[in-house]
Amino acid sequence: MERRTKLIIAAGLGLLLVSMLLALCLGHFRIDIKMLWQYIISAVRGEIPSDLPPPVMVLWSVRLPRILMAVLVGAALSTAGAVFQGLFRNPLVSPGILGVTSGASFGAALAIITIGDSALAIELFAFSGGLAAVILAYQIGRRGGNSVTSLVLAGVIVSALFMAGVAFLQFKADPYLQLPAIVFWTMGSFNKVIWTDALRGAILICGGLLGIYLVRWWLNPLALGDEEARTLGVDVGKARIIYILLATLIVAAAIASCGNIGWVGLVVPHMARLIVGPDHDVLIPFSAVLGGLFMLYMDTLTRTLPGGEVPVGVLTAFVGAPFFAYLLIKTESGTWQN
Repeated sequence: MERRTKLIIAAGLGLLLVSMLLALCLGHFRIDIKMLWQYIISAVRGEIPSDLPPPVMVLWSVRLPRILMAVLVGAALSTAGAVFQGLFRNPLVSPGILGVTSGASFGAALAIITIGDSALAIELFAFSGGLAAVILAYQIGRRGGNSVTSLVLAGVIVSALFMAGVAFLQFKADPYLQLPAIVFWTMGSFNKVIWTDALRGAILICGGLLGIYLVRWWLNPLALGDEEARTLGVDVGKARIIYILLATLIVAAAIASCGNIGWVGLVVPHMARLIVGPDHDVLIPFSAVLGGLFMLYMDTLTRTLPGGEVPVGVLTAFVGAPFFAYLLIKTESGTWQN
């Protein structure tokens, strides 16, 4: 890794840390930076009192798990986007390409209707739905020849199938109790995240991110094409399965915890590629850092907007849609390079 790229990643990590500290102070309930610093010092020394004052309780019980979850989700979605874009050799590919997003949405909606508004049940159903969608898409794609094109088309088919299921569940849901919960979940939000959610998500997301980082070197040959990758000694079928499973794991864990948040896996990897280039040895870790920053800023903005909190998925769509148009123009003009 070149010295310049090391400095860029280090600067990104430093900016992420500073941004997290500032995000802890911002919100409708403002916390003084001096109080935050004193609390951090007390926590390091093990001098935290049993009866915490209200600002510290807000800081510890509400904002800190929410901020950590936002960074983890942003890192997961952007890293998965970088993996899928390299794997399918297309900058317009997003983590939902194999149906994981629609499958998770169907699982969450099914949990809300059958069990109720239980956070653990929704997470388990959403995670299971995302994995089921990817397995189904992969099986259909393998029957169609196991090529990149057949996998993408299988993902489109599975996404349409599960979204039809979501629409059916919305039609059958109670319009006063269940339907609002389903709609709110599909827009994505971190406002209900607590420590147990953050810890569950962290285990799966960090494990998946570590796995992707350890096998990141396969992506450069795969981005050149299957034949070139085989020439360089890569088992294309095995590598593709590993990447799909790991990327699906972190995406399903992310959206199971906070709902359906789109566009991050499309926008952020392309931004990272423009800054550090297409080498996945650098692109994978930098996408994770940049994704964490992007999601942290989006969530902080939703918490500080006047007139009440806006679902973070709405803001990411406002940012992502214009950027998607830009990507489409660049791709059609042939100026994008993997």
